[in-house]
Amino acid sequence: MRLNKALAVCALIGGFGLPIHQAAAKATAEEIAKLDGDNLTCMGAERAGSPDGVAEYTGKYLGKWPGMTKPYGYEPGPYAAEKPLFTITAQNMAQYEDKLTEGQKALLKAYPDSYKMNVYPSHRDFRFQDWVCDTVKKNAAEAELVHDGLGISGTSGAIPFPFAKNGSEAIWNIINPHRAWTEQAVCDIADVYANGSIAWGRNKFMTLNPGNDPKKRASFQDKINAYFYTGYLLPERDKGFVAVGYQPNDFSNDATQSWQYQPGIRRVRQAPEVCCDYPVPPAGLRTVDDDYVFNGSPERYTWKLVGKKEIYVPYHNFKINDPSLKYDQIIKPNTINPEYERYELHRVWIVEGYLKDGMRHIYSKRRLYADEDSWIALWADNYDGRGQLWRVAFVNYFYSQESMAFHRGTSVYHDLTAKAYEAGYMVNERGKDWWRINQPLTPAQFSPEAAARGGH
Repeated sequence: MRLNKALAVCALIGGFGLPIHQAAAKATAEEIAKLDGDNLTCMGAERAGSPDGVAEYTGKYLGKWPGMTKPYGYEPGPYAAEKPLFTITAQNMAQYEDKLTEGQKALLKAYPDSYKMNVYPSHRDFRFQDWVCDTVKKNAAEAELVHDGLGISGTSGAIPFPFAKNGSEAIWNIINPHRAWTEQAVCDIADVYANGSIAWGRNKFMTLNPGNDPKKRASFQDKINAYFYTGYLLPERDKGFVAVGYQPNDFSNDATQSWQYQPGIRRVRQAPEVCCDYPVPPAGLRTVDDDYVFNGSPERYTWKLVGKKEIYVPYHNFKINDPSLKYDQIIKPNTINPEYERYELHRVWIVEGYLKDGMRHIYSKRRLYADEDSWIALWADNYDGRGQLWRVAFVNYFYSQESMAFHRGTSVYHDLTAKAYEAGYMVNERGKDWWRINQPLTPAQFSPEAAARGGH
C-alpha cells in the first residue's frame, strides 16, 4: 500500500516514544560536579572497567585514530587486526547466559548452525566533542519532562538526563543521543524469508536534524526535531515514489508529518498521521517505530528504568559496512553472516516499555539495551500480545570520523515466528553513495516541492 510506504519513511529518522507522567528532580549541584570527573564521564557513565572485561574508559580518540587514511568514507577502524577472544554458540551459551539478552538466547537456539557471537576485546576509546559535554552538563541542571511526558525542555544536541531517574527520562535519552546532524546515502534492504528467498529494496535516503548542528542547536521545545527524505529506487514497481516530512520535538500538540509524491498520479499529497505499529514494506518484518530499535508514539507505553547490566552487544562494527564486502557474503539464510559481526562486553542501561491499558500495538512489551557511554540503543527484544518473545532487533554502529560520533550501519530485524529477517541501511555496494555525514542540507530539500522534483 502507498500509505504504508509513507509510514515506513518516518521510521527512518528515529523517533520519539514516551512514557507515563513521572516527575523527577533536576540533578543536584553535587551530581553535576561529578560529570567528566575522576569517576564519571561527561555522559554520566562509569569510567572504570570491570573484572569480567568491560574496558576502562579512555576517550583518547576524537575524529581520528592511528591508521586512519581519509576524512570521510569507510575506514576499518583502530581494532581491525584483533581476533575474537571466544565465540558464543548454542552449545556453550549456558556459560555466558547471565550476559546475554533473551533475544540473543532465542537466536542461538533457533539457528544453532547459523547464528553465533564472536566476542572481541572491549574498548571505550572514543570521546565526544567538548560542546556536547558542555550541553550535557547544562541539561543536567535545566532539562525536565514537560507536557505530561510528551516533551522535554533543555538544549538539543546531547542527552537531556545524564542522571536518568525513571523510565521517562531514560527513554528520552535513547530518543536524543548525540549523533550526526545530517546523513545521506543510498541504502539497500534485504528481506530474507524462511525458504531462503530474498526481496530487495533500495532508497535514496537523507535526514537533517538541526538540533544536533553545533551552529544551530537550540531548545528541545523548538518545533522540528528532524526532517527526512526517502526516494524509492527498488523494487521497480515503486521506483519514483518519494516521501518527505518532519518529526516534531514535542508530541503534546504535534505529530510526524509526511508528504508523498506518487508517480502514478504525478502529484504530491499529504499522508495521514504517521504512527506506531504499521508494517514497513516490502516484507512487514518491522514496524515504523522499530527504527533505531525504538521510534514510537509517546502515549503507547509505560516506561521503566530497570537498571544497568553487563551485556555482550554489537559494538565497533566497522567491518559489516566495508565496501569490499558483497551482499552475497553478508546476507545468508536465517541471519547475516556472523563472521562480519563484532560483539563486545559493555555496561548497558535496560529500559522496558509496557503497553498501556486501552492502547493498541502489536508489541505488548519492549526491552531496550542502551550503551552507558552514549545512551544509543544497540539492541531490542520485543514481545507479542501473549507475552512471548517475538522479534529481535539490533543496529551495527561504527564510529564516524566525519561526524565524530557513532553512526548507524547495517540494521537487523529478526522475526522468530516467521523465521525471517530484514537487513537494512546497507551501503556496501553503493560506491560514491556510501554514507556522507554532517554535510550541509537545508529544510527546502525536504519539502513537498523536493518530493515532486525527486519523483520525476
